[in-house]
Amino acid sequence: MPIKAILTDIEGTTSAVSFVYDVLFPFAASRLPGFLREHQAAPTVAAQIEAVRAEAGEPSADLDQVIEILLGWMREDRKVTPLKALQGQIWQKGYESGELKGHVYPDAVAALKQWHAKGYRLYVYSSGSIQAQKLIFGCSEAGDLTGLFSGYFDTTSGGKRDGESYRVIASAIDVAPQQVLFLSDVTAELDAAREAGMATCGLAREGELEADHPVVASFDRIDVAAY
Repeated sequence: MPIKAILTDIEGTTSAVSFVYDVLFPFAASRLPGFLREHQAAPTVAAQIEAVRAEAGEPSADLDQVIEILLGWMREDRKVTPLKALQGQIWQKGYESGELKGHVYPDAVAALKQWHAKGYRLYVYSSGSIQAQKLIFGCSEAGDLTGLFSGYFDTTSGGKRDGESYRVIASAIDVAPQQVLFLSDVTAELDAAREAGMATCGLAREGELEADHPVVASFDRIDVAAY
């Protein structure tokens, strides 16, 4: 069955891991306390503060405790939905002010544009929030790339190492798993996508990727028609 849709990871795949860890995470961590104190009454922020209390099992935590919980999760690189949502809101302000520009590899930009022009439907699946995904591509160094994508998925669809998440996504986009090509730099994610029936391709941007999947060093090495 020919590939109809391409589902891509971000960190280490379309974008440098260093951008996330050396730019985005420190930016969010340094601004999180002030952001929460200033915007705690805003509905979108208040809802996430409550979600942090629920996730941490600390229903009576005050704001200072919530901030410490969130900073701890950041240090541990926890893939927790309320943390990702709040990071996304902080990053949005950074992108809007021009302090942040999303990093996307030039080869990824070129391939995504070519695939879109050829009629492939493009989707993103990242542990970062959907808001954060749109910001990276919408405010990228290469300009606004959001018009290339038909949809975005995050941890609200399930964990990236769980095969069921990929079946959920295939159902949501109404494409048979066998007609979806998933791109990632993480072997466990590639394994989960294959378990769900998807075609897979690993990205080894920095060093090697030990995986029982096709592996390439850049997007210009991916021949979608060969799948």
